[in-house]
Amino acid sequence: MDVDGGSPSLNEEVARSIPIQSGQSKALYHFTQQSLPACKPVLTPAWVITTFLFMGAIFIPIGLITLRASRSVVEIVERYDIECVPEVFRGNKVSYIKDSSISKNCTQYLKIDKYMKAPVYIYYQLDNYYQNHRRYVKSRSDKQLFQGLKYNDTSSCQPEKSHNGLPIVPCGLIAWSLFNDTYTFTRGTRKLMVSRKNIAWKSDRDHKFGKQVYPFNFQNGTLIGGGNLDPRIPLSDQEDLIVWMRTAALPSFRKLYGRIEEDLDAGDVVVVHLMNNYNTYSFSGKKKLVLSTSGWLGGKNDFLGAAYVFVGSSSIIISIVFMLLHVKYPRPYVGDTACLSWNLKNIS
Repeated sequence: MDVDGGSPSLNEEVARSIPIQSGQSKALYHFTQQSLPACKPVLTPAWVITTFLFMGAIFIPIGLITLRASRSVVEIVERYDIECVPEVFRGNKVSYIKDSSISKNCTQYLKIDKYMKAPVYIYYQLDNYYQNHRRYVKSRSDKQLFQGLKYNDTSSCQPEKSHNGLPIVPCGLIAWSLFNDTYTFTRGTRKLMVSRKNIAWKSDRDHKFGKQVYPFNFQNGTLIGGGNLDPRIPLSDQEDLIVWMRTAALPSFRKLYGRIEEDLDAGDVVVVHLMNNYNTYSFSGKKKLVLSTSGWLGGKNDFLGAAYVFVGSSSIIISIVFMLLHVKYPRPYVGDTACLSWNLKNIS
């Protein structure tokens, strides 16, 4: 809009005053003046309805395929922390688990209902165990895990920093509370082959735990937290420790124990001989043993497939609602200003 007759506006004068020397400068000028070409789609009812229908047609099949993959995974979950306590100690489980003179041997029987193709993954599951507690998560030293006794600043490992004036390797509450239940599996009279190798992430073994770092002064205090470590084996090969040190975000979690390298047929009975060493009774925790196969999406988890189906179904329902509204209350022209609320009031 001109200010005075035919004189140019202020914006035009400013624009003419900016020299345009090259194609790059011209593009920069259009960018700073917000005059670049832009796509401004008009969301007509037909486009909106078609988009939601398309989303439903894509998401629902993906969800059904994902659910089928999850349901094809065979999983057996067996809780053993209650049954593995002798009847006379059921009223005081804490005293039982803390008494080293009492045998912790236990036997469980797992019935295989469906064929399980090797490898069959073995997990231990802990419930009501808060590995995400702030003080627990901070009680470690990643530099000490990689450098060993060469690294001295382990103040973050309190209260498991040192004992009798000597440093602890690995230090901290996480390593101190290492899970130490053990399992062996037999089928009939033959022991099943269980592999304990490559259960930890390769990146953790190679870059987070030192190949020349050995346990030192570990679990020598008066209060023993969990499992012990072989001082002759470097931390990079202590895969139970590496798996345990990757803390869980939720109070119910599973960690990989090993793999059964044999197929399990339907109708087989697997005998599990376990050592019920780990104390979860002090905080009302639960211990479970899990046997599971895997599919192309990993383990058994219906959440992803259910989420896809829910989003797809919701999109189709929304498209139907929009379609009915468009049929009942059609707009003659897209962007018709007469349909604005204030114009409708004036017309009425």
